[in-house]
Amino acid sequence: MSVEFVLDCSAALPWLFASEATSATDRLLDQLATGAKAWVPALWHLELGNVLLGAQRRGRVDKAGIERFFSSLAVYDIEVDNETIGVAWTKTFSVGETFGLTLYNAAYLELALRRGLPLASLDEQLRGAMRKAGGRVLL
Repeated sequence: MSVEFVLDCSAALPWLFASEATSATDRLLDQLATGAKAWVPALWHLELGNVLLGAQRRGRVDKAGIERFFSSLAVYDIEVDNETIGVAWTKTFSVGETFGLTLYNAAYLELALRRGLPLASLDEQLRGAMRKAGGRVLL
């Protein structure tokens, strides 16, 4: 059986920014490279792009680096969850209320709980909420 998990934006950033990489984030990338599947909520591409746009504006990465990173992500099995939008104002909103999360972070938690998958995140608040909900955290 293939490894599957929910991938938070924060867990993917160390793949571009070496100063943020750890052995755990490297292992996660290795899992994707060897056939694991990552699930992301529908907002993931926008969130990741927004973070990289901010990094570009601060001079942390150039446009060519961002384009290489986007191209590298395309080779991995990263699946967008089609139900994210449909549950945004119901289940996800409720998860945000229950755990004190932004709706963006609640989308990752709701997806992980709904699919019964572990969550790969470096966000401590989101990781704590996943544990409180009884789910498994990677990294």
